[in-house]
Amino acid sequence: MQIRVGFEMEIQCPGPTPMILALNIHYSRASDMVRPDNLMTEPAVPISAYRDLFGNWCTRLVAPAGRFVLSTDALVRDSGLTDVVALHAQQMPVEMLPEETLVFLLGSRYCETDLLSDIAWQQFGSGPTGWARVQAICDFTHQRIKFDYADARRTRTAFEAYNEGRGVCRDYAHLAIALCRCLNIPARYCTGYLGDMGTPPPYGPMDFAAWFEVWLGDRWYTFDARNNTPRIGRVLMARGRDACDVALASTFGPNTLQRFKVWTDEVPAALAA
Repeated sequence: MQIRVGFEMEIQCPGPTPMILALNIHYSRASDMVRPDNLMTEPAVPISAYRDLFGNWCTRLVAPAGRFVLSTDALVRDSGLTDVVALHAQQMPVEMLPEETLVFLLGSRYCETDLLSDIAWQQFGSGPTGWARVQAICDFTHQRIKFDYADARRTRTAFEAYNEGRGVCRDYAHLAIALCRCLNIPARYCTGYLGDMGTPPPYGPMDFAAWFEVWLGDRWYTFDARNNTPRIGRVLMARGRDACDVALASTFGPNTLQRFKVWTDEVPAALAA
């Protein structure tokens, strides 16, 4: 199958504003790109790019004063398969984990393992380990948090989401990640496109999505506490410790988001041929 993904973001800046953007599709999907997600700006400005510490593709630019529009429109080839389910995947002892996973055991800006450790062990410490433990964490998080776009708050942490019981997809991911780390399971935050393909209507407004990955056995696996079911058509953009590492736009000056639109649509087979 092929999926058309993209966005358009209009920002108003009172003066020239430096920005760092994480708005491109992850390099791991490079071979799936039928039409690349070239970042377009209006008006046109000089752009430079680099890889961050997590391997994400980042863009640097200076937005001019006034109206500034960012957009991409890509076509991605996808298997159409759901997220992998590996019921027998085992949790590895900390001393046997690869070095590159260890940073994802530690607390971070939005995932306060120190505040959630006792809760995690009381809730899940006597239960199964491995895949079943991560799924239990997803079930718990899915039930604990009520999804509410109107109550989104970009400063909400995992501990606050646990106590407040409401939030959006990033809050589900942060709480589940923190609980996994408390139980010695490496977990990392993911952001990207996730459409409604394979799900029944009605459909809500499209937005970027957040999910997470955990290290079990000898690889990373995808989990999604917000939807809490295997999905098709995920298109990864960036990974990090939490949302702080993969902010869509880090701006160094005042600005106002005027308009924001995201699309993630399956292309009919007749048109994709």
